[in-house]
Amino acid sequence: MPHRDVVSATAAIGALTRRGRHRDALAMFSRVLAGGVAPNEFTFGTVLRSATALRAPRVGAQLHACAAKLGLCSNVFVGSALLDHYAKMGAMKEAQGALEDTSEPNVVSYTALIAGLLKNGMFDEADRLFRRMPERNVISWNAMIGGCSQAGLSEEAVNLFLEMCREGVTPNQSTFPCLLTSVANAGALGVGRSVHASAIKFLGNLDVYVGNSLVSFYARCGSLENSVLAFKKIRQKNVVSWNALICGYAQNGRGEEALDAYKAMRATGLKPDNVTLLGLLFGCNHAGLVDEGYALFKTAEMEQPGILKPEHYACVVDLLSRAKRFDDAKRFLEELPFEPGIGFWKALIGGCQIHWNRELAESVAKRIHELDPKDTSSYILLSNVYSAAGSWQSVSNIRREIKEKGLKRITGCSWIEVQDKVHVFFNGDCRHQQSDEIYSVLEACLYTGKDDEHELSTV
Repeated sequence: MPHRDVVSATAAIGALTRRGRHRDALAMFSRVLAGGVAPNEFTFGTVLRSATALRAPRVGAQLHACAAKLGLCSNVFVGSALLDHYAKMGAMKEAQGALEDTSEPNVVSYTALIAGLLKNGMFDEADRLFRRMPERNVISWNAMIGGCSQAGLSEEAVNLFLEMCREGVTPNQSTFPCLLTSVANAGALGVGRSVHASAIKFLGNLDVYVGNSLVSFYARCGSLENSVLAFKKIRQKNVVSWNALICGYAQNGRGEEALDAYKAMRATGLKPDNVTLLGLLFGCNHAGLVDEGYALFKTAEMEQPGILKPEHYACVVDLLSRAKRFDDAKRFLEELPFEPGIGFWKALIGGCQIHWNRELAESVAKRIHELDPKDTSSYILLSNVYSAAGSWQSVSNIRREIKEKGLKRITGCSWIEVQDKVHVFFNGDCRHQQSDEIYSVLEACLYTGKDDEHELSTV
């Protein structure tokens, strides 16, 4: 290019960024500076996307310094780009500084910072910033709801949606997928039905994205009948629609139905992706369909090797070990095209627990401890193997070792929904306000069961 001005330079950098050639975009920016061309706000907005894509915070800081030198940091376009970059890098202090430096921050700027704060677990800070926004529209409300959903703050996401409706902000197609994810995480079927009704009220005809979310939501809450109905109502089904149905069947132990759905999907001309295969393997695994699952994996290996991920290989190890085919599982591990991670050995030791294979469990546990000495789950699995085999001294040794090393177990929990409210209980939990009544009823049920057994034994 014989004559390069800032417009042509920005266009060239933008073309490289859009094609994913981020290093080349940064190199082009350096040549533009060296050539004496002063970048404008659009140049910085473009090149910062490449710094973000490369996960290069030092480059971002250098671009920030360059923008400050040229007096562009107060520009809303540059400020928003800097804020978005820092937020995605997890540098929240710098992100907030970029917002303060911007002369007239807009909704996009605030939304980017709110999303970053939520991603980094800073809910209170995000909420405070959200409350002092000069203008809140459906995009900013969606950012808060989506951020809470991703952070596992399900109750907060639902409350925000209700507040949004009270303030007269009409939700759009992007609101409901995030909201349904939150409700599904909480297992709140009743609340989810209300969200479904709200989606119909506000949107009328539901698009494929909301439809897919409904299929997934109902399946995750165990309401397969409603999941299938939601699937049938989707007019233009895509791979994600079929994946939601297949994974729903798999999560609920319906492996045969998952395979039938896969066959119907293939009949429409759609090809499976990595999520489809993972759902099928999971379904076959928990339905005991070993040969079917292994055949699906081998077919993918021959026809679509590009969709295979480490988690698919780990599923096959789990599939074989659950079926007591330990020799096949070990051979499969030896022939992996990469070094197996800790998850693969956990899958193998899980099969050992089911079939009381003490010798193999001990050798696998040693390998897991070498990879991660602080992994508690492997100790628990090995302890369960010893317990099943009646080796109580070994169980005692494992528990003492866990205590001496200061390892902590992730406590399991269960929950129940009563009148649209989800109640969560942990082992030995006494924090519920009605715990005394709950334990009294449980004890009465247990005593009744023992009395019934006694009466049967005396007949």
